[in-house]
Amino acid sequence: MKKVLLSVILFTIVLALTACGASDSQEGTDEVKNEGGNQEAVTLVVGASNVPHAEILEQAVPVLAEKGIELEIVTFQDYVLPNTALAEKELDANYFQHIPYLESQLADHGYDFVNAGGIHIEPIGVYSQNYESLADLPEGAQLIMSNSVADHGRFLSLLQTEGLITLKEGIDTTKATIEDIAENPRNIEFIADIEAGLLPQVYNNGEGDAVLINTNYAIDAGLNPVEDAIALEGSESPYVNIITVRSGDETREEIQTLVEILRSEDIQNFILEEYNNSVVPVSE
Repeated sequence: MKKVLLSVILFTIVLALTACGASDSQEGTDEVKNEGGNQEAVTLVVGASNVPHAEILEQAVPVLAEKGIELEIVTFQDYVLPNTALAEKELDANYFQHIPYLESQLADHGYDFVNAGGIHIEPIGVYSQNYESLADLPEGAQLIMSNSVADHGRFLSLLQTEGLITLKEGIDTTKATIEDIAENPRNIEFIADIEAGLLPQVYNNGEGDAVLINTNYAIDAGLNPVEDAIALEGSESPYVNIITVRSGDETREEIQTLVEILRSEDIQNFILEEYNNSVVPVSE
């Protein structure tokens, strides 16, 4: 009787150990699946301007989903909050700014951000209700532009290229300001106290003789830069719009995948066709 009882006890212990081992083995398998099997989608939160950035990102949503990355797009109407939200870790990345603007933000706010990759260029344009070219602008014409100092060099470079002004020799044109104008033969009056997002409204109201408008705001307001601008920046512009992330995150696999997809031939073709060459994709 004792031998039978002992056998039963030993059999019970073996069953318990076997069951425990099977449970541990299954748990380990589940962990592997979750970590390496892409069973759970990674969520990537990216802040963007409505047009064209958010629209371009929308094209990447289904492609990213196939790779186990769920893209959440948060839209912004200004140039301040996307960087604030990134710094506060409300976003994984943002897509709205060009390189000179990022550099100015790093200098002004001490953000620890880096450029994860350039995606496209938005040539800025000059718009006028009354004149068909910059050559037609009268003596003392009022030219309205953004209050964003980071954009002033870009605007002034365009005007210099078009022969309207001359900047001081040796000046870094990406950092030029109104004070860096060496020659202004037509005595153009520059008004630079308007928020960038309000410039299309200023144009529609017929204010000033000409208005310099960032392409994303122009498109969002229903303007076609190629057809409506009286002068348009060339595609050789250094103002590439980039994916911006916190330092160190540029090596995250999902960030690199996002940049790779946004630079893909399909997305580049979408950009060219959707915006009629008023937004120019870059491949590196």
